[in-house]
Amino acid sequence: MPHAELNGIRLYYEVHGQGFPLVLLHGFAGTAQSWAPQIPALAARYRLILYDARGHWRSESPNDPRAYSQEIAAADLAALLDHLGVKKAIVGGLSMGGVVAMTFYQKYPERVRALILADTGPGFKNPAAREGWNRAREEVTRLLEREGIRAYADSPHAALDYYTPREIMLQLSPVGLAHANRGVLSFHDSWLFDQVPTIAVPTLLIVGANDHEFVPATAYMQRKISGSELVVLEGAGHGANVDEPEAFNQAVLDFLSRRLAD
Repeated sequence: MPHAELNGIRLYYEVHGQGFPLVLLHGFAGTAQSWAPQIPALAARYRLILYDARGHWRSESPNDPRAYSQEIAAADLAALLDHLGVKKAIVGGLSMGGVVAMTFYQKYPERVRALILADTGPGFKNPAAREGWNRAREEVTRLLEREGIRAYADSPHAALDYYTPREIMLQLSPVGLAHANRGVLSFHDSWLFDQVPTIAVPTLLIVGANDHEFVPATAYMQRKISGSELVVLEGAGHGANVDEPEAFNQAVLDFLSRRLAD
């Protein structure tokens, strides 16, 4: 699978199938491979585009922390779509990928046909809640910076059960993860949260019933995004696409079949 020089970095990407473009963005410490359970079903109907986010596995991990932000991550996606000749796509993301998908919509609304937001949230309106989240992210960042990727992989913070097999996790750059965690997953204001009601494309919200931290955020978005649809996957946790892949795939296919028929 190819790399491309895009937006100042070398980005790894994959394209599967043909049809209307569908991009899926992985979560923190994930990779394009996190979507392996979706490839057969979704690539049968869509041009499925996957990639490793900057700071992750086969894509470049710049040393400069200023090279990581939600806006830069969204610009990476725009550059990849330009490289592939895609003007408009269905954009989906899990966790961190959902944050980037929402940011991409706000920055490039004309390029989004529909949104799929899985096990994710838009940040926080309440400053105390936002600071609590950021402190937790900083704890992960410092672990990566001080002790490296093996310590992270061995810690309760690692998403080994739904994102990344251990043998791949140990190949990830602790520098890239630390910068992505601080730059993309931390929230410095309520801007993205405040923009949720402005989302005006068909939106599918998916959350695992056992993903207790993100069930409330998903419910909030369902109330605020006009016409959005919510699917709760029983038996699934934060990695709903891996925990319940058949149900996840069917939810996506059913939603897109109904809502994009026009």
